[in-house]
Amino acid sequence: MAEEPRHDDGIPLPDIAGYRLLRMINHGGMSTVYLARQHTLGRDVAVKVMSPQALADEVSRRRFENEVRTIARLEHPHVVRIYEVGRTVEGLPYYAMPYMARGHLGQRDYSKSERRVVEIANTLLSVLGYAHSRNIVHRDVKAENVLFDDADRPLLADFGIALRKDWGGARMTATGLAVGSTAYMAPEQARGEVVDGRADLYALGVLIWEMLTGRLPFEAQDALSMAVMHAQDPIPKLPAHLAHWQHFMNRALAKQPSQRFEDAAQMRAGIESVMQRSLLPALRDRLHRLAPLQQYAKPIWAVCALLAFIGIGVLGAEYLSRRNTPDATPESAADAATISAHNEVTTAMLKPLADSPARAAITTARSRIAAGQLTAPIGANAYTSVLEAWNADATNAEVLTVVEDLTDAFAGTIATQIRDGNDARAREVYAMATSLAQQTGTAASPAWLRLRGKVETAVKSRFDSAAKRYDHDTAQRTVQLVTDFGLAPQLGADFASRVQKMPRMGAVLPEGGVLRAGSEGAVAVNRVAVSRSDYARFVEATRRTPSLCRERASFLRVIAPRDWRSPGFFQKEDEPVVCVSLQDAEAYASWYSRRTGQQWRLPTSAEASGTPAQSGNRAVSLWSRDCASGCTRRVASGKSWRNSTAQRPLLANRGYDDVGFRLVRDLQ
Repeated sequence: MAEEPRHDDGIPLPDIAGYRLLRMINHGGMSTVYLARQHTLGRDVAVKVMSPQALADEVSRRRFENEVRTIARLEHPHVVRIYEVGRTVEGLPYYAMPYMARGHLGQRDYSKSERRVVEIANTLLSVLGYAHSRNIVHRDVKAENVLFDDADRPLLADFGIALRKDWGGARMTATGLAVGSTAYMAPEQARGEVVDGRADLYALGVLIWEMLTGRLPFEAQDALSMAVMHAQDPIPKLPAHLAHWQHFMNRALAKQPSQRFEDAAQMRAGIESVMQRSLLPALRDRLHRLAPLQQYAKPIWAVCALLAFIGIGVLGAEYLSRRNTPDATPESAADAATISAHNEVTTAMLKPLADSPARAAITTARSRIAAGQLTAPIGANAYTSVLEAWNADATNAEVLTVVEDLTDAFAGTIATQIRDGNDARAREVYAMATSLAQQTGTAASPAWLRLRGKVETAVKSRFDSAAKRYDHDTAQRTVQLVTDFGLAPQLGADFASRVQKMPRMGAVLPEGGVLRAGSEGAVAVNRVAVSRSDYARFVEATRRTPSLCRERASFLRVIAPRDWRSPGFFQKEDEPVVCVSLQDAEAYASWYSRRTGQQWRLPTSAEASGTPAQSGNRAVSLWSRDCASGCTRRVASGKSWRNSTAQRPLLANRGYDDVGFRLVRDLQ
């Protein structure tokens, strides 16, 4: 009996009735594709099995299956057919399609044949136009989804099944650049907006760029940076030999859908216009077939250029000589035209930076940095302007300076967002700063090192602040920032260890007290109010005179004055002391702090209401440090056996028979 096929990790391949899965062909974040043998027809097929994470519930799985069945009804010769949709024995959705042994577009190089690029692009446009007319949007046009059949015809796969909104599953180049779905994704799709066929046309524009040049228009180390570049970066310049495609690309890759080609037919017309404007593609294809002669191309061009330069120089010298000779005039109109052209070239070469595109972009960038328009609005921000200046003149010192200025501005913004807890915004700006550094080659510049230092300082400061407040959730989120911003792993390990040891709010601390959020940080609140026995020890140690206790009937003060020892009703020794003034309570806090070596104080109203007083048969309010009436009165928090008001201002130099106090300790 043949050994059962398995994954590299030893796990058996999925079990599907009617098929024998032979091996894995490709694996992504949402699905895995296998080569399989279909028993009934004895043919090899490709089976795509969705991952459990992609379709986690029954509703999403049924919706997926319905959509696959809709796509299976597409009748176009360049759409990869779907043979069958079903579920594995384990319950995971799958669909079977033809096995394309000739691979996908990402495995081919057409950078030396514009004719073939145009053929493939027009074929894909016919597919997209057909689907869009039926209100079906592909949503994942990319090189891996363009497959070739045995006749070497391109076919589009995974039509309409690109349901994912995440940016995972990106393939990586040998240099570590992300090249998956995000590399082709239109800005509005990356933002999670509803898309139409123009998003597919944007992706096809990226694909055409890749076929023409052999690389992507935007390249980044991670999916987020890639998405930011698509949304914000100016469209790059094509190599000089492909300049006739630039206008087409500027429209195909426009940031706003309204600025792109409206439909597939209009995009096809754009390609036809490119080909009509240039005779170079056919000539270049012929030259590539004359490879043995290419070794002489550069020397020949160099000699021609040198002779032309010498000729222009001689003509110019002759012209100047004639000008210095009285009555000298050009021998012909042709001489005059030649000298005029020479002067125009010389003037252009000496054109000052003040009139260059770099100067305009630098000026705009500086004004936008000053205005705080670092990343918004889209297409009209400092980031865009700086890259325009860089693309115009990367060697100019002022361009390098404005790159550093923007990097410093990014650093301040990231630090502020980290401090304010806006982690998503901090990550977004950091991704743009990283993209700027990668594209301008300034990842080791002083400005970038300053940015890294500010980010690390901001992360440490936020964690320390969260730890001081015993804010477990904020501290945990800050641990993640260490990874997000590529900080030292040891720092993340230290933070994680401290978070693990950090008690949560409401926990009873080992040294006593309940952990609560205080006005300036975390506090330990005594679990019980100060009792009669506690207060008695204080009076014995300090000989403090009892404060008068205010009762409703004033004549009682004369007949039977009340104080903490005799409040007018029976109390046990472990019940909260009452009939003590706020001044008595503050004096007790000072004495208790000296005795314990810890800093204790009266709570604020918010802190006092966090834990009710244990009051025996009589509920008591608690003194707080909050002022009222210019601080001639202080606030008593909580309902009492005499009063149902949550907070009430009372005289600070009097005791009340329904008011006690509790202490809190600021935690560091």
